[in-house]
Amino acid sequence: MSDLYGSDAYSPVEIARRIESVGEVKARMATLPLALLGVLAGAFIGLGAMLFVLVKSDPTLGFATSALLGGLVFAMGLLMVVVAGAELFTGNNLIVMAWADGRVSTGQVLRNWGIVCLANFVGAAGVAVLVFASGHAGLNGGAIGQQVVKIAVAKQELPFVTALLRGVLCNVLVCMAVWMAMAGRSVVDKAVAVMLPVMAFVAAGFEHSIANMYLMPLAMLLQNGGLAGFPAVTWSGMLGNLLPVILGNILGGAVLVAGIYHVIYRRMPKA
Repeated sequence: MSDLYGSDAYSPVEIARRIESVGEVKARMATLPLALLGVLAGAFIGLGAMLFVLVKSDPTLGFATSALLGGLVFAMGLLMVVVAGAELFTGNNLIVMAWADGRVSTGQVLRNWGIVCLANFVGAAGVAVLVFASGHAGLNGGAIGQQVVKIAVAKQELPFVTALLRGVLCNVLVCMAVWMAMAGRSVVDKAVAVMLPVMAFVAAGFEHSIANMYLMPLAMLLQNGGLAGFPAVTWSGMLGNLLPVILGNILGGAVLVAGIYHVIYRRMPKA
């Protein structure tokens, strides 16, 4: 069937089978490896967000250039998740395909999401601590630190519905990136599949819950370290952002990607 696409890439129906099989494995994974892989994924996304801020802190770049280039370097985080192997909450919303086909239970899905989301926070916030301690935010005359806080304040001030909808749109693109990466057989295939959707959601200003788990703790550390001139980023403000963004990410990934593809391929023969 792959020959129909003129390459050795997996076809859409083959991708759907692979997503279901991988989802079943993820949902049944033992707690310790699941948590450790979740920490890695959070760290990888944090590193991608670090590069994004570096680009955005350069005032010589135009709006579109900085947005697109920032999204391109942020894609490193998801590429590391896909190629190196890690458990990312937003990508794991695709487990819903295995659940809808009766291969895993509701409890197994929620267990995976809960463990992975918490582990992602540990990894992303841990990288924020390391970045803060390294003095990275002082580069470019302190512009990087100022940009981190500026971004975090803007996220904290988003209305609930706006944050929710930006979370939906973000994870439609993230899960499509993961879906298309499953079509590839080589690292180059996966890189090409991941980069454009990720660049699109970052450049458009959509909300990724795990990236926010890096940016907002780092902003709090910087402000506690003496960076002034901005409204305070707080724990309650971070939670006020993460709640609608996580809900939006679930709706975008689990419903608009996994749910729709399940309906399309629900009568497909089992692999």
